[in-house]
Amino acid sequence: MREDAEPGGWAEWGSVPGLVRSAAERYADVEAVVDGRTRISYAELGARVERAAAACMANGVAVGDRVGIWAPNSLDWIVSALGAVSAGAVLVPLNTRFKGAEAADVLRRSGARLLFVTGTFLGTSYVASLRRAAGEGAGPGVLPGLPELEQVVVLSDDAAPADFRTWKEFLASGDGVGEAGAEVRARASAVRPGMPSDIVYTSGTTGRPKGAVITHAQTLRAYEAWCDLAGLRQGDRYLIVNPFFHTFGYKAGVIACLMRGATMIPQPVFNVDTALANIAAERVSVLPGPPTLHQSLLDHPARDAYDLSALRLVVTGAAVVPLRLVERLRGELGVETVLTAYGLSEASGIVTMCRRGDDPSVIASTSGRPIPGTEVRVVDAGGRRPVGPGTPGEVMVRGFNVMRGYYEDEAATAEVLGLDGWLRTGDVGVLDEAGCLRITDRIKDMFIVGGFNAYPAEIEQLLGLHPDVADVAVIGVPDPRLGEVGKAYVVRRPGSVLTGDDLIAWARREMANYKVPRTVEFLGQLPRNASGKVVKGGLRGRLG
Repeated sequence: MREDAEPGGWAEWGSVPGLVRSAAERYADVEAVVDGRTRISYAELGARVERAAAACMANGVAVGDRVGIWAPNSLDWIVSALGAVSAGAVLVPLNTRFKGAEAADVLRRSGARLLFVTGTFLGTSYVASLRRAAGEGAGPGVLPGLPELEQVVVLSDDAAPADFRTWKEFLASGDGVGEAGAEVRARASAVRPGMPSDIVYTSGTTGRPKGAVITHAQTLRAYEAWCDLAGLRQGDRYLIVNPFFHTFGYKAGVIACLMRGATMIPQPVFNVDTALANIAAERVSVLPGPPTLHQSLLDHPARDAYDLSALRLVVTGAAVVPLRLVERLRGELGVETVLTAYGLSEASGIVTMCRRGDDPSVIASTSGRPIPGTEVRVVDAGGRRPVGPGTPGEVMVRGFNVMRGYYEDEAATAEVLGLDGWLRTGDVGVLDEAGCLRITDRIKDMFIVGGFNAYPAEIEQLLGLHPDVADVAVIGVPDPRLGEVGKAYVVRRPGSVLTGDDLIAWARREMANYKVPRTVEFLGQLPRNASGKVVKGGLRGRLG
């Protein structure tokens, strides 16, 4: 072990419940979470997680059961998620941008038995949205359209519908489980390193969500490496803006803080004024996020009114990072460490990362080198032969971080994961002579909207449900604020007078906001090749 290593370690923790227990003991009096006016220590966090685990057990959650959570970043998210995992459940985080039908689809595919859901968020009732999407059917559960879902717990102080439970009621239901927590700790101890810890659903080119299965050991080993490379340490105060439903928000946020005894400050929605206020008031030292987040902080007209001097660590990625941004973070804000990284859900969220001490040009132009225990190669169009430094090709990954497979989808797993352990990422990249990776394109046409992956095929599938849309293709186009946004090329049905504004308004009701195209262009027909596939290069050529 390195001389500066933290006590414990992924092999010693064994599982996420083991990590939670260790953190509660090792950092007992350290402030663990600051959520509004609520401040709790690691000892208090451990007790709350144990109580949530007891409630899960009292309500029939068994080892290996899937438990969903559809809520924004908050203390209750942390406690309910870690409580479910400590009871042996497999966590299924749901994107808070999902509409009801999208959330119901993931719950149905995963076979979730229990769901934690927020009340109202950003003016939307998630409970009502879910009811509309899954309130009909023949199932025996609380939502007929989701027959395996036995219970829904509303994470708010509001009164829950009669067949749902409030968070307070749910927690109280577990108060009789075990003596002094012995039964809960026994259940947590039964969770083994090789068991699944979570299933993160990520859409592919077919538009059908696929759940990447990641184990406890993979999670712990990957994010211990992240902590080591980033230099996260006890005493750090971490503003977690990246959403918890995303691998990076949950694991490089919550899990990483548990490992090092850092203080978590969850922020449910990114608002630059709120972020600046939090950084100043809470003496925030760590702020990962997409480049757009950091750019907005730097460019805020009232930035100088806030004390940002505690900021020392920024980790970014998910898009091209301008060298000027790295220089400004260091020069104007005095940020000691700025790092970039690359990952995907199918590889535990982390593949490569820059190192402290790397030149700013390396940090801005690459995503760094593979993390320890992993290999990265770039291959030719056939997917078999590695290409040399400087030559673009498909990025492939092999190592401990690669998922076990897509949940209950052997065909989709076989498409991306070979018997030799190499994972096809679908990303185009270039390796330089030093082994640093630069992502240049997406084979599958994915584009990134403000840090969120948007998949054209999924958006096209949803837009195709509009009664006036005969054919549709979506591409990503540059956007000065979000990096990229969607543009839809649409063929109307005969006689239709559908306008672009009409379709965009409809899309906002049917899909997550980041998926909604910002512009629509109508065509008489889409350009297709001999095999009938849309030639998206022809559409991009229309941009001029």
